Parts: sequence; C-alpha cells; structure tokens
Amino acid sequence: MSGVVFLILLLLGLPLAFTLIASGMVYFAQNPELPTAVAVQRMVAASQSFPLLAVPFFILAGHVMNCSGITKRLIHVSNLLVAWISGGLAHVTIVLSALMGGVSGSAIADAAMQARILGEPMQASGLSKGFSAATITVSALITACIPPSIGLILYGYMGNVSIGKLFLAGLIPGLLLTLVLMLVVYLQARKKGFAPTQANPPSFKQILEAINQSKWALLFPVLLIVTIRFGIFTPSEAGAFAVLYACVVGRFAYRELTLSDITTSLSESVSDIGMIMLIILASGVVGYAIAYEQLPVSLTLAVTEVTEQPQLILLMALAILLVVGVVMEGTITVLLLTPILVPLMQSVGVDPVHFGILMLIMVTLGGTTPPVGIAMYAVCNILRCSTTDYVKAAVPLFIAVLALVVVLALYPPLVLFIPELLF
Repeated sequence: MSGVVFLILLLLGLPLAFTLIASGMVYFAQNPELPTAVAVQRMVAASQSFPLLAVPFFILAGHVMNCSGITKRLIHVSNLLVAWISGGLAHVTIVLSALMGGVSGSAIADAAMQARILGEPMQASGLSKGFSAATITVSALITACIPPSIGLILYGYMGNVSIGKLFLAGLIPGLLLTLVLMLVVYLQARKKGFAPTQANPPSFKQILEAINQSKWALLFPVLLIVTIRFGIFTPSEAGAFAVLYACVVGRFAYRELTLSDITTSLSESVSDIGMIMLIILASGVVGYAIAYEQLPVSLTLAVTEVTEQPQLILLMALAILLVVGVVMEGTITVLLLTPILVPLMQSVGVDPVHFGILMLIMVTLGGTTPPVGIAMYAVCNILRCSTTDYVKAAVPLFIAVLALVVVLALYPPLVLFIPELLF
C-alpha cells in the first residue's frame, strides 16, 4: 500500500521529500506493532552522520568556485585545448565537464551552468539547438564519476562504502566517458558539417600559458584526492577545505571574489542543501521499512534463483537502474536502492566500489532522458530547445554511454585499478 501511495504522490508532482514521508507513515500505519515515534527517530538518526557533512560543504564550494573565477579559467583551458576539433564548442563542454567534476560535484548543476554560459555561443558557432543541448546534458554524466560527486558521497553513506575509494575509482571511468563522448561528437560533427571554432590547434607555449593562468583551478581535484588518500582529510573535512580553498583562491589569487559573492553563494547553497538534506531525512523512514521487511534478503534469494553468475546479476541490476532512473530522480534512486542492491552485489561477489561507479552512471543517465530527466529539462528550457530535437541528437551519445557501461561492468579492473593500487 505504501508503494502505491509513493507512486501516486510522485505522479501528482508532490516534492520527493514529502512523498517519502507520506509513504513511510502509511507503512507505519499499516503495521501497528511499529510505534510512530520510531519513524521520527529514524529521521533524526539519518541526520546524525559525520560523512554527510561532505554534502553541504561541497555544494557550498561549488557555488563559491563559480563566483571566484575558477569556472571562467577552466572554460578558457577547455576552449584552447579542443575548440580546433570538428564540433568546436561541443568538445569544450565535454572537457569542461571533466574539469568541473571536481568543482560542482553535481551533474544537474554542471549541465545548467554550462547551458547558461556555452549554450548561445555553441549555437552561434553553427551547432544546432538539439546537438548543443544533447552534448551539454549527456556530458554532465562525467561529473557522476569525477570527485567530489555528491552522488558518490550519498552512495558511500547509504551503502557503508569507502568514499575515498569511490572517488579514486571514478577517475578512469570519468576519463573514458570524456574520450568516448568526444569521439561520438567528432563523428556526428563531421557527418553534419559542423566546423571547429578555431582554425588551428594551440601551440605548446599557449597551452603552458593557459595552464599557468588556471593552475589554482586545476590543482583543486589533485589536492582533494591526495589529501583523502593519505588520510590528511576525511571526505567531510575535504569539503570544508574546498570551501576555504575556493575563498582564498578567489579573493587573493584571482582577486574576483567579493563579500557580495560569498553572501549570494551562501544563499543559493542553503536552498540546495535544504532540499537534499530533507530528502535524506525522509529516506531514513523508508530505509527502516526496507530493512524491516528484509527486502535485500528477499531480493538476493529471488535473483540467485535465476542465476548465480555475478556478471549477469550485475547487468540485471544495471538494467533495473536504467529503467528506474528514467522515471525517478537520481538522488532518491540512490537513497532508496543502495541499501537494497549493495548487499545483493556483495553476496554474489561484486565489489561495492565497482558497482557504485556503474550505479551512479546509470542513475545519472536517467536524468538526461525523458520522461523525468531533470538535467534534460533544465538544459532544454535554458536553450529553448524542443525535447524531440534533443532526443534525436542524444541517441548516439546514449548508445555510446551504455556500451561503455557494459565494458566497465565486464572488466572491473578499469574501475578498481587505482583504488586497489593506492589502498
């Protein structure tokens, strides 16, 4: 009954947090042996987690970095490196997503920001609306892998998986996503006759100058990974360091960050943090219901009756995530399904770090597809692009991403090589 209530309220457009709370309370009402006070306790308990501090810190860091000049310099580096390739600014948005993975931490934030900054220049350079929107939106998948992905932090929290290992594991998949998307964009641009925005590739001197001008922006992801790996910071402390780093660089290195910018960043962050944290608190009630009903055990038994091959079970789980991700927002998918799927993966011998990277890619991919693609709608609204044009242009990119996910699923060392080497 609670599941039916959840679906009805979700379809009616009720905010996710209130949908979760309502469906959770219906479950408690159906089970008189469970005191209602337990539901309140679970909501409070969901907030009592030190790793969760990483979420508000990194959200604030992303907003501050957008005001500090870091984003502007990353765009300059990206433009210099790849604007001379067929497709021009379409490649710039892909490379920028890879560089911004360590700044924004959110695929939706990354897509919306790039749509506002690069959307009109992309169209002015000759790229169609659909192609521009598709490239911006799908390239935001890269931020699901590159640290500090908010999704990876939530997955690590809900699945009791090392966030440091998840951050390291996302590097190679993020790089592969970048290369695969650039290849598809190049082929599509050549086919459609989209010319590059720069006539010639940059000289080595120009590249060095651009890197030097952007060194503080490019240094941030490196510092993040090194400090977490060597135990200098926990992920939460790294989030606090990211905020301080953005403020110091923006104020003293680039001299662009003002008190007004910090105030604006704090105001925008409060809204984002409040939304995410309310969803997390509400998921505590549903998470208790999932554990009480022993759904992970039931699912494990049901799946292993079909097959005991770990790779087949992994592919089945990814297919389910793709379907769920199409109709449900990514954050809630991670919060609801991680406690169910991680025990299943561990029971059949699939590394939870490996599964976490694949899960985040599939869940984020859902945000780029109809009918409930938040990133898709955000970019299409900003660029005033029809969903039909977007989907036509995005299909080759979707196919490429799914093909890469299958390769990553069947060959785990591509994901686990760095964390196993460094841990």
